[in-house]
Amino acid sequence: MQHTLQPLLFAVALAATSFSAYSQPYAYVPNEKDGTVSVIDTATDAVVNRLPAKGRLGKKIQAAAIHPSNQKLYVVVRDKNAVAVIDTQQGKQVALIKVGDEPEGIDISPDGKWLAACLEEENAVALVDLQTNKVKYTVNTQGRNPEHCVFSPDQQWLLASNEESNDVDVIDLNTRKSAHLIAATKHPRGIGFSPDGKWAYVANEAASVLEIVSTADWKVQANIKVGLRSNGVKVNADGSRIYVSNGGDHNISVIDTVSRQVIATVAVGQRPWNMALTPDGKKLYVANGRSNSVSVIDTQTNTTLKDIAVGSLPWGVVIR
Repeated sequence: MQHTLQPLLFAVALAATSFSAYSQPYAYVPNEKDGTVSVIDTATDAVVNRLPAKGRLGKKIQAAAIHPSNQKLYVVVRDKNAVAVIDTQQGKQVALIKVGDEPEGIDISPDGKWLAACLEEENAVALVDLQTNKVKYTVNTQGRNPEHCVFSPDQQWLLASNEESNDVDVIDLNTRKSAHLIAATKHPRGIGFSPDGKWAYVANEAASVLEIVSTADWKVQANIKVGLRSNGVKVNADGSRIYVSNGGDHNISVIDTVSRQVIATVAVGQRPWNMALTPDGKKLYVANGRSNSVSVIDTQTNTTLKDIAVGSLPWGVVIR
């Protein structure tokens, strides 16, 4: 009888194990088709949980963002025109914020006070007060179909890439109005800022280029030819490297910001899109939408370490 109870007690203890038993940080991967989030322990590069534990957040989920406190995960639930709030310690949804028509991309301000949600069908950006979990302002864009929203490091600006009108809105967060419109090459998608805020980097999917925009005058200063259907952008902490996901070529372009040259190309899964770096910058995690996987790249050697199976149609990765 003793031998029978031991495995049972072990199974119960394992089921009760909290996130704290695993090494930090975690990578959160929203699986668009499944309506769930895969949780990866970046120390072991293994999936250790899924959110929610039962059921799903919605029929179609997309972008995710993690609060600076690491206590809350925010996930776009497109079929509900909302953003789900997940308590990362409890591992369950604790709120649902109605933001407007057809949200896709979201971002959280560096101070953790605001969430921006791009509303594709409203040609607008919703600004959510994260203390109340309510939309406080809705700002109209000059362009059409805003998709990705990114706060500048100093929180003075919010950029929104407009896939239908081929431009990028520059929203002044003091006046909460679109102050500039950057003419992009063709079909802008992902956006990243240099850490000092002097440069914005915009991937143009239909042109397969990365545009370099000066934030001093919001003009395109240069563009870099990358891979086919470039879509996602990630900048490392010291600003020395830009990573661009190329959905058509199934690879990642690694760009040196001093020379503005592609210095490496790393093969990953099918249709890579949104990415995230570990806090130490040593590993890059890439969501492969058509491979249902996440590729882990060693940023020192620019080689793929592992492909991790996740859910169906992973939209991106966020890490804190």
